Amino acid sequence: MSDPSPPPDATEIMTVVHDAIGDLELEPAEKREIWRFTRRELPYLWSQRTSYFILGSYRDPYLRRLRAVHNELTKRLGAYPFVMGDLLELPTERLNTFDIMFSLLATYSDYIVGVFEKESGGEAPELGEIDDPPFFDKSYVLPRDYAWVTDAHLESKQHVIQAALEMAFTDDLTEERTRSKIESLVDAAQASGVDVSGDEVRNVIDERTAEGEKPATYSWVHLNKFRKFELHDRCFPWTTEEELRTAVAELPSPTPRPEWDR
Repeated sequence: MSDPSPPPDATEIMTVVHDAIGDLELEPAEKREIWRFTRRELPYLWSQRTSYFILGSYRDPYLRRLRAVHNELTKRLGAYPFVMGDLLELPTERLNTFDIMFSLLATYSDYIVGVFEKESGGEAPELGEIDDPPFFDKSYVLPRDYAWVTDAHLESKQHVIQAALEMAFTDDLTEERTRSKIESLVDAAQASGVDVSGDEVRNVIDERTAEGEKPATYSWVHLNKFRKFELHDRCFPWTTEEELRTAVAELPSPTPRPEWDR
């Protein structure tokens, strides 16, 4: 197999690579692997389709929800959604492969979509990569069970559901006490004008109990990063997989353009 030649945008691409790896000097074999990666993967991002770089956990059961987002975006005409784990990997032993791949894909994607359900794992550093320039303006986050901490604890349906889930999974409460507290919570929320029903809350709790998955918890750092996206109208919390699929509809629609716009 002949060695891949540098792509037309080689100078720009190498600027992105060196931003990721610092002032390291690349070995010839490493340059060949980068050209091979860019020639195979970047043309999809330079095409007429709108690209969505999807971030999230590759472990079960989180991968299922990641795939749900991918499937919803695939239904959009003119969209190219992708997960980095599905792409050709850079086979280099010396370099920080993830940083190179992530930087190239994030730079040339139209949108970046992060699905979050926990504070640990590979998606945690990814959140730290997209909450500042140059990627912030095209990034969106979909955090499970997220609600910003406020003094007005019952200001939204998401706050009520989050509080109810925490009550439902509290070990030191009896079943009767838990039910009573949740009913009081819903009544108080409705009295405050929150559009939430007892059936909605119970259905969420029943589904999560059947899944055996406790409510998602996040560090204060995570919550503040989600809040930053929320203040820019680019944070879409969800609780169930159905809500996650609905949240995907809030993401920007594909905007086809001629090849020469690239």
